[in-house]
Amino acid sequence: MHVPDGFIDAPVSVATGAVAAAAVAVGLRGARRELDEQAAPLAGLVAAFIFAVQMLNFPVAAGTSGHLLGGALAAILVGPYTGVLCVSVVLLMQAVLFADGGLTALGVNITDMAVVTTVVAYGIFRAVLKIAPNRRRTVTVASFLAALISVPAAAVAFTGIYALGGTADVAIGKVFTAMVGVHVLIGIGEAAITALTVGAVMAVRPDLVHGARGATARRLELRTGTPVTPGRTPAPAASPVSPATARTVTAAPATKDAPATPAPGAPRRSARRVWAVGLGAALLCAGVVSFYASASPDGLEKVAHDKGIDTKTEDHAAKDSPLADYGVKDISDARLSGGLAGVIGVGATLAVGTGVFVVVRRRRADADAEAR
Repeated sequence: MHVPDGFIDAPVSVATGAVAAAAVAVGLRGARRELDEQAAPLAGLVAAFIFAVQMLNFPVAAGTSGHLLGGALAAILVGPYTGVLCVSVVLLMQAVLFADGGLTALGVNITDMAVVTTVVAYGIFRAVLKIAPNRRRTVTVASFLAALISVPAAAVAFTGIYALGGTADVAIGKVFTAMVGVHVLIGIGEAAITALTVGAVMAVRPDLVHGARGATARRLELRTGTPVTPGRTPAPAASPVSPATARTVTAAPATKDAPATPAPGAPRRSARRVWAVGLGAALLCAGVVSFYASASPDGLEKVAHDKGIDTKTEDHAAKDSPLADYGVKDISDARLSGGLAGVIGVGATLAVGTGVFVVVRRRRADADAEAR
């Protein structure tokens, strides 16, 4: 759903740029509360993983493909504020290095693909956890539903932006119907990828899933004394406890805002293995699997061509970039060129994303130190 230059006029592009800048500023501030020593490098990995999986276009309908947007996945894994930043980093790297998504349309893309998807997805995710049983399985189901709805929500948002500043004279009703229709199908793929990824992390390290904090805890009650089964005489206890001295100890579950850190004195579990596996998966997707991705246009490209909203598309300012169109310039072998470009993209996104999140984490640590 990367919007190219020329789809949206200058005033609306500037306005969405201001919205995107404000959202990123809020995200930077809010991410201080979400990031700890483990989450900062993991957030960089989430950004790199989203970049890699976005290269894997999957077929959804006749002559149309779709790809992950990533807002739901990022929000659930590392938090909504950090999630906005993750997707924004991905969109920035794609626009600057790969000529994917217009530079003048960067504000449109961040507003639509980073802000709308993250806010909608995380709101639905939290709502499902509140009304459904508080279990690990619920986290996966909530992830599926959140991702499923976030994609057509982004399509609706694009339609609204186009209604305000579209450069082609096309009936908005036609754009709305076509965009929402195809992106409902793409949302199914997004939901499957998101649920599988969140479920995989939940299976090995639920403490690393921001959205699952408090979702796997159980209220535990321990009553001193000997339990009595109806109809049976209790066995004599070595140390009888009178009703007056019997008491119940209740362990309350952690809240959703509880930090994902062990109790004082408890050893911290390393996230290095999860980080290594995640990086390996991202490199595999971008460097190898991407070669087998669908070559059909994605949902927005297909709708733009069919409905005529691409008549004023402008050439990308970075069209002559050495990595434009996800290929390394002057390498004739398509498999090698695309795979190498994907690996470079994963590395660059990981470096930039991790750098941003580590700086945010350090600023939080400095602020905490000053408060003491």
